[in-house]
Amino acid sequence: MRMDKQILDVCCGSRMFWFDKHNAQTVFMDNRVLHDTLCDGRALDIEPDIVGDFRNIPFDDNTFSMVVFDPPHLLKVGDNSWLAKKYGKLSDDWPQDLKQGFSECMRVLKLNGTLIFKWNEQQIKLSEILKVIEYKPLFGNKRADTHWLVFMKNEDSYKESD
Repeated sequence: MRMDKQILDVCCGSRMFWFDKHNAQTVFMDNRVLHDTLCDGRALDIEPDIVGDFRNIPFDDNTFSMVVFDPPHLLKVGDNSWLAKKYGKLSDDWPQDLKQGFSECMRVLKLNGTLIFKWNEQQIKLSEILKVIEYKPLFGNKRADTHWLVFMKNEDSYKESD
């Protein structure tokens, strides 16, 4: 794979929110490959460029200018349900998993790079996520169930200790 790509999507899934699902600047990563048909008859295709785990991203430090992190957000969902197939499922160790995921995303991000984080608080509130991670967002939306937050990797990225 050519490494002149500037964006890494670490949990790409079926690339639902991408306008260009084959963006040439992006490496699409997920922990699975899946081809299935959802209950409404739509095809679900998860075809990452690279199969990998967001808790252990297989790239060098300071590789990407932007990282997109849209991890699974569901804890209470059947393993073979269409929701689990479409969005993935969190483990019981989700706080540690997400903390490690943020650390990995920041590790592969270049200095002054941008991390875009997407979270749906249907089952776990955003405030719980922000307690677990070691980084503070710059800005994002606060008035919806699905949140988009923006982080930047620099010396001020970490939360101040209480």
